[in-house]
Amino acid sequence: MSAPAVDWDLAARLAPTLVRPGPPSTLVERALLVESLRSAAANALPHAARVTGLEPPLAPQTLVVDRGAWARANVRALHRVTRAERSRRGAGTGIELAGALALLSGSVLGQVEPWGADRPRLLLVAPNVLATERGLDVPPDDFRLWVALHEQAHVLQFAAAPWLAGHLADRVAALWAQQPRVSPAALARAARARSLSPLDLLHPEQRAEVDRIGAVMSLLEGHADVAMDAVGTAVIPSVRLLRRRFGRRRAAGARATGLRRVLRTVLGVDVKMAQYAQGAAFVRTVRRRVGRDGLNAIWSAPDQLPSPAEIADPAAWVRRVHG
Repeated sequence: MSAPAVDWDLAARLAPTLVRPGPPSTLVERALLVESLRSAAANALPHAARVTGLEPPLAPQTLVVDRGAWARANVRALHRVTRAERSRRGAGTGIELAGALALLSGSVLGQVEPWGADRPRLLLVAPNVLATERGLDVPPDDFRLWVALHEQAHVLQFAAAPWLAGHLADRVAALWAQQPRVSPAALARAARARSLSPLDLLHPEQRAEVDRIGAVMSLLEGHADVAMDAVGTAVIPSVRLLRRRFGRRRAAGARATGLRRVLRTVLGVDVKMAQYAQGAAFVRTVRRRVGRDGLNAIWSAPDQLPSPAEIADPAAWVRRVHG
């Protein structure tokens, strides 16, 4: 089976036009926000290196972007990773992709792009950072550094495991190349539950591949979540307040109903939230058992990555890797 054709150019043009506007702000506020986020990114890298025990690489290229630029960048990133052909025959898929990225563009605070460059790119989505810090009523400078710490932890992960970006890209490309095949059993379950998730459209072997990718993403997100809290109050005085209020925000989203519930399901938001929690629990458990250096063995080779079962059972990973 070949990958679905996509009109990538159409998606890149359309996605920025579909995003919602950011929170109201003055020109001066936006200029100060951009400067503050750039400074936070630079300051965060050595702190992230200290708490993770990973060597800091060449500093990433930091881009402070709006929602439209984030959506357009992700069209291009998906094109590189999936290796799908560019074709006007894929106009429908391009429109769907643009719409999905436009919806997601309002919720992403930052992102690291490790593909296709001599050094990674760090994207910080300024209007989302501003909207979130206002909504949480937290100290702006602390929150911006906290967010930057999470993203710089991702930079360190890809630097410690130079093979990781290619490994993930290969898995995503292989999954993309398979046309979704409906599993009758999954559809029957969805019909009984009167709900349908994109995962219900996958055949068992495709779902298994999604689970394997999900295990790696759980590790990456959980590891970064632990790092952003581990710097302590000496670096971020309000770090405990940030985690408490941000955690309440995540929990409130998980309790959404109606259209918000549908959108969270379709876009896989709740899956990602579960990844943060499960991955962080994995990292904390492994560190308690074998220490930080024992955990960092995970970056040495693809076969050291946890399986989906090991993410749920960290002791199993410790036994397999450390005996």
